[in-house]
Amino acid sequence: MNKILVIGGSAAGAKAAARAKRMDESAQVTIIQKDPDLSMATCGYPYYVGGVFDNRAALISAPFGVVRDADYFQNNKGVTALVSTEATAIDPDKKVVRCRSVQGGDEREIPYDKLILAMGANANIPPIPGREAKGITTLTSMADTDYLRRIRDEKKVRQVVVVGGGLIGVEVCEALQHSGIQVTLIEALDQILPFLDWQLAKLVEQHMQSQGVEVICGVGVQEFLTANGAVSGVRLQDGREIPCGAAVLAVGVQPNTALAKDAGLELGDFSGIRVNEYMQSSNPDIYAAGDCVEIPSLLTGKPVFAPMGDLANLQGRVAGENASLGKRATFPGTIHSGICKVFAFQAGSTGMSEKMAQKAGIQGYTAVINASPDKPGFMGAKPLISKMLVDADQRITGYQCVGPGDVSRQIATAAMAIQGKLKVAELVNSDLPYAPPFSLAIDHFIAAAHIMQNKLAGLYKSISAQEVWRMVQRGEKAHLFDGRTEPEFQEMRLGIGEKLLPIGQLRARLSELPQDKNAPIIYFCKVSMRGYESARVLAANGYTNVRVMEGGLMAWPYPREK
Repeated sequence: MNKILVIGGSAAGAKAAARAKRMDESAQVTIIQKDPDLSMATCGYPYYVGGVFDNRAALISAPFGVVRDADYFQNNKGVTALVSTEATAIDPDKKVVRCRSVQGGDEREIPYDKLILAMGANANIPPIPGREAKGITTLTSMADTDYLRRIRDEKKVRQVVVVGGGLIGVEVCEALQHSGIQVTLIEALDQILPFLDWQLAKLVEQHMQSQGVEVICGVGVQEFLTANGAVSGVRLQDGREIPCGAAVLAVGVQPNTALAKDAGLELGDFSGIRVNEYMQSSNPDIYAAGDCVEIPSLLTGKPVFAPMGDLANLQGRVAGENASLGKRATFPGTIHSGICKVFAFQAGSTGMSEKMAQKAGIQGYTAVINASPDKPGFMGAKPLISKMLVDADQRITGYQCVGPGDVSRQIATAAMAIQGKLKVAELVNSDLPYAPPFSLAIDHFIAAAHIMQNKLAGLYKSISAQEVWRMVQRGEKAHLFDGRTEPEFQEMRLGIGEKLLPIGQLRARLSELPQDKNAPIIYFCKVSMRGYESARVLAANGYTNVRVMEGGLMAWPYPREK
């Protein structure tokens, strides 16, 4: 009988145990879980806190509603689950794991033939003075979730500070703001959601501000202020003080690898367990999966720390199968796909951002911004703003998308294109499903590929919103034209010195343009489709220095006049 022991009973551990038993019914599979709960839907914590659903048991239930407790695993999976039991040491020579009861303190040793480590990750707790005060929490456990849910339900705390603008941070902001709590988000970097490039992240930030969340970027927390042992506010590094009755630390996680390190397993650059494609550690009888490991980036080939729930499940499946049957299944790595909901917005990315490409020293890439609806206007269109990145071989390497439209579909399409190593010439004629309730006849993703094709061919000469803003701030001379209609211009405009010259009047008013056909001209409209058409007209009339502002007004990340 193959004795398979799993340390950790959340996403990766539960999946590994179930897969191991399915592959070998005769195996003796046991989970050691420190917490009282198993197979927790950690990504659902913010939505329970925010009241999207009220049934706490749903966080630990199977899709068909049955609670996944120890009896469930024993009766349905044939897996023994020892909950409230902490693994304290691994002896690879004797092939035993020492553990103790969390409640009673009783100790025991459990032998194994194959061991799977799925201990997850621990929340980063920055060394901020006052961090031990009552009312300061993370959101990494069911206990944290219960605490924040009580804050929501009891309505005694009226102001909360969230430290950290990553996925969890912005999701917590939404959950608490919807509950009538005033939320302030503090991010030390110059943007929230670091998986996005700055321009798209700024659009999400503006949306959060419109929903009542105060977002402060570019400054860190100096200390937590306290009163009677409880948090009463935060002092920022620039001296500002923000009152609060609770604070949430959401500044990332680090792999939980103390047991692995003590057992002599090899760790990587991010202190995660190093594994091969079989999820096998440096000890051939010990596998590891989930947030405690490092995996390869399929974009750079280098190890990365990617603590994502979907990856944990995939890795656990591979580790469980191989622990039962040997080297059969493989996990190749990640392309860094992710998505989150931010009030009425969605924000997602897959592959490489421009920021990542620059950091990796990659040369010869090309990026474009596309702003357009997700479906026809008569079907309730919602805007999407996306950014596509291709390498020197014109192969798609990255894609980001934000907005109230169907971002998830766009990111999923791009993820498969990146994993399939498709080039722009293949993307422009992608055969995607179309019907008016779901998309435009030329889907937003395909439209981005068309823009990229035009740019690579020299038909579309563009300038980013950041470059335009810097030109205006420096007082550099350029002729700015808005190609929309008069009513549109009166309803909304940038107010950066642009002149209204609608595309419908352009051919008849060419005499109003600079006589110097080498003069710098920048054209745009709401999404810059008409800006592009105007630029083509001017190019046909001999103008040589015309650029289109990518994304138009919809992708403008700065204040507007109106």
